[in-house]
Amino acid sequence: MRVILFLVLSLSACASPAPLFLGATRHDITLDGIRFAVFQKPHEAEVIRLGYLTRRERMAVPELMVIAAERTTGCRAIPNSLRSRIPGDTGEARLSLRCPPG
Repeated sequence: MRVILFLVLSLSACASPAPLFLGATRHDITLDGIRFAVFQKPHEAEVIRLGYLTRRERMAVPELMVIAAERTTGCRAIPNSLRSRIPGDTGEARLSLRCPPG
């Protein structure tokens, strides 16, 4: 039983991108005590929140996801492009990027 619990807790600390983002560049960042993994493709990013948050703590996450993507990629997020596969989910989201040439 302890082995199963250890495996579950170990895997919950990992972040894997969606199949569309396999091979993407990974960036890790912590903002306001919340850890994020950002997977970057040329003009798009997937942001995954790591760790557990209460409902109240999740309220700031969408804005922090945008900041995480911008800070780690050096690109600007296209306004209102943040989308989650599950509406209202703060565990994962994708957004479009406008990156500087070069």
